[in-house]
Amino acid sequence: MIKLDQIRIKIQDAIKQSGMTQSELAMRIGVCHQAIAQYLYQNKMPALDTFANLCAVLDLDANEILCLPR
Repeated sequence: MIKLDQIRIKIQDAIKQSGMTQSELAMRIGVCHQAIAQYLYQNKMPALDTFANLCAVLDLDANEILCLPR
């Protein structure tokens, strides 16, 4: 079962590894800085297109972020 906390932790780790600030990431995926904070610290998930952009910019496998088997 997919748990929001697991997804949030994986996204947080990926952002840390990228070396980007939340503001830089927000600009690159076309959302406001507050949206990134909501994805990381609140119960909000990005829209599907934003999630795809997030994975592309951070070079992430969407299946891994969603805790799905390959």
